[in-house]
Amino acid sequence: MGDDEPLLPLAGLKVIDLTLARAGPTAVRHLADWGADVIRVEQPLGPPGSPALEDVVGKERGSDYQNLHRNKRSVRINLKDPAGKAVLLDLVKDADVLVENMRPAVKDRLGIGYKDLKLINPRLVYGSISGFGQEGPYRERPGLDQIAQGMSGLMSVTGFPDGMPTRTGIAVGDLTAGNMLALSVMMALFERSRTGVGRWVHTSLMEGLLFMMDFQTTRWLVDKEIPQRVGNAHPTAIPTDVFPTLDSHITVCAGSSRMWAKLCEGLGHPEWAERPEWLTRDGRRAHKAEIHKRIEEVTRTKSTQHWIETLNDRGVTCGPIYSMDEVFADEQVQSLAMVQPVQHPTLGRMNLLASPLNFDGIPRRIRKATPEGGADRDEILRELGYSPDKIESLKAAGAC
Repeated sequence: MGDDEPLLPLAGLKVIDLTLARAGPTAVRHLADWGADVIRVEQPLGPPGSPALEDVVGKERGSDYQNLHRNKRSVRINLKDPAGKAVLLDLVKDADVLVENMRPAVKDRLGIGYKDLKLINPRLVYGSISGFGQEGPYRERPGLDQIAQGMSGLMSVTGFPDGMPTRTGIAVGDLTAGNMLALSVMMALFERSRTGVGRWVHTSLMEGLLFMMDFQTTRWLVDKEIPQRVGNAHPTAIPTDVFPTLDSHITVCAGSSRMWAKLCEGLGHPEWAERPEWLTRDGRRAHKAEIHKRIEEVTRTKSTQHWIETLNDRGVTCGPIYSMDEVFADEQVQSLAMVQPVQHPTLGRMNLLASPLNFDGIPRRIRKATPEGGADRDEILRELGYSPDKIESLKAAGAC
């Protein structure tokens, strides 16, 4: 970092990253993006013909991997080798945070669970993500995003009424668990500033998605109503849906009575807002099919751009439905500076998605491309005080 650049919020924080796949790396990426010194501990490469590590972590030079692991350093350590495990324990001694997403029995078998590592470093904040939680009958089950989507009820409310339960188009369970764990880690660090002692914080794909189900859970827990699939419509706020236009489609969300009146005016039918059976939220919900049919008859007569301008001018929440290329061509997206360039030593210049967080006075910037696996090994080992001879012996033994 240059002398004229502001100090990042997490500068000085040392983080050990033992994560694989997406949920754990998502949590660590938040820390790396905002200045933490993240040391990614990667698995050693297997011999030719062994199961491909990229089946789990993705192709190291692939776009997804590059987006997940930027702003980090990398060392390969064989945690099954006593000498390799000793390197990890040395890293832990002065670390602030360790994040992992192994199944509970795996970290215990390796002797790197929280109960083991807090003996080495009582200040350590230890973050864990699993599929179903650290306790309970499913604690040892492997967990993947789509499985959690199904078991959390998300797929039961996604899709159209006459279709199959449907997964979302992104790994929302992984991403949510990662976001939640990053928040938990920061809360534990704040607590440590007061107590001087670290803590184990953990979440799971299941817990994160149950949280994200939000009002759908209370429809059952409180109202004893089982939510159903309603396609692009909202289950309670009517009208909310995707409507055809002359040239494509538009999303309209006008669930409140105030917004409903504005929509009716924008569509050229102010009299709809005065119909007694459509005056209230419950009334509009009861007449959803008719209301949506009437709106569709109007929206299909003019272009999407016409309706975007007409309805937005009246304060109606609406928007186009973009393909990915159209997303990044949008002037508002461009103004948010969510796309940041980075120079990779092998792959060259590429654009990656920036952190969605904003800190006043600190510009968004991706400081460092994703390193090749093990690229920072010698530097990291020297920082631990290892002699050149010891580093060479660890290499020769396959421990690092």
